[in-house]
Amino acid sequence: MKTTLPLSKTILSSFLIVLMTALGTFTQAQELQFKNVVLVPGSPAAGTDGATYRFPSVSSGVDALVKINGRSSSLVQLVNIDVTDAGFDKAFQPQVTYNNGSVSGNKNWWMEFQISFVQANTTIPAIVSSFDLTALDIDGDNNRLKEYVSLYGQTSYTLESNSLLGVNSILETVLSLLTTVGKEFTGAQADYSGIVTTATQLMTTNKYNNKNTFRIRTGATNASGTSTMTQRNYSMWFKSFTYSTPIVTTLPVKMYSFNANLNNNKVDLKWVTASEINVSHFVVEKSIDGVNYNDAGVVFAYGNATDKTSYSLSDNVNTANNGVIYYRLRSVDNDGKTELSETRLIRVGKQTEKSTSIVTYPNPVRNEIRVTIPAAWQNKKVVYEVYNAAGIVTNRKETTGSSQTETIDASSMAPGFYIVKVSFEGQVAQQKIIKQ
Repeated sequence: MKTTLPLSKTILSSFLIVLMTALGTFTQAQELQFKNVVLVPGSPAAGTDGATYRFPSVSSGVDALVKINGRSSSLVQLVNIDVTDAGFDKAFQPQVTYNNGSVSGNKNWWMEFQISFVQANTTIPAIVSSFDLTALDIDGDNNRLKEYVSLYGQTSYTLESNSLLGVNSILETVLSLLTTVGKEFTGAQADYSGIVTTATQLMTTNKYNNKNTFRIRTGATNASGTSTMTQRNYSMWFKSFTYSTPIVTTLPVKMYSFNANLNNNKVDLKWVTASEINVSHFVVEKSIDGVNYNDAGVVFAYGNATDKTSYSLSDNVNTANNGVIYYRLRSVDNDGKTELSETRLIRVGKQTEKSTSIVTYPNPVRNEIRVTIPAAWQNKKVVYEVYNAAGIVTNRKETTGSSQTETIDASSMAPGFYIVKVSFEGQVAQQKIIKQ
């Protein structure tokens, strides 16, 4: 009998690094230069939502388009898309103000930018393989105000060990999955003079891989009382810096999709990750009451990947009894951190409906509509619509790979009668429901 001794984590990690380097997985992060900005001809007016600016030659043969995605209110205004008389010439330095520089009471405001890479002098998408983004001088007004910078889509971030920045996860629903999509870095209340790269306790460096587009939010919060310093300068230099005692944190797996489909007497569970950093494994959890879960299976992760990676697991079920089975996915990092996906439902039992009919439940509905679709529609592009008594669409959901049972949020729907309409390749099924 052949016996294999387990590799230590250190030896295994070193081996993987050597192997991945040989395969070209690791790429050197390059510095990007944001200079000489111009408003794109034909875009909305400067400073308004949708206004798009071009930074030429941020990298060899690559331009950056910066679009104003939106703002928290009309009181948020862009003063300057890129300040050049302070900070650093190569950094992206927007200047944003709230209410012409003054605020009273508890307020939170922001302006969001979408940064996209394109081939030079075109709008043809380009991908930058690896770059770092360092947000500098995230501080306050020495009184009640604190700046913050929200960065989306990074794979990891670095802080100084004695950092003055607070860090919060940004959660958004992506393809029906509640996902960590970025980090919000909130500064100190103290006002630190100048924009410098030596104040590492006010900085964070974020790493990005294989990016065509990503988002940035620049904002601030004000506690009770008045501040007359809401005109803030932000500085984001696309390069890395040296920290005295750096603490590097990798973000959990980014889930792209998680589907559950009934196939005779088994449930096929399939999921796709958009990126993975130091992921150990996935645990599929199963419940019959939606409260108490048991492990249904474990799938080991690829571990580190920047492209989409697919996984699957099949679970045998008893379809003789009517009921609902709940599934969710737990991703586990190498350091033990975990994250849960949204719950997927499977309806089992004898089905007497026609092949093109749907089942909606509960009925009457309170907070959530569950829609079970025909077997032939599963894992396909399906459109779900809810119409009120006046024939107006109140809810709409479109999936590219529909699970057997999808959920629709009904919490904001007014009481009354509604029609749930589901469409697939020209076929339509509908059912009347009552919202309590």
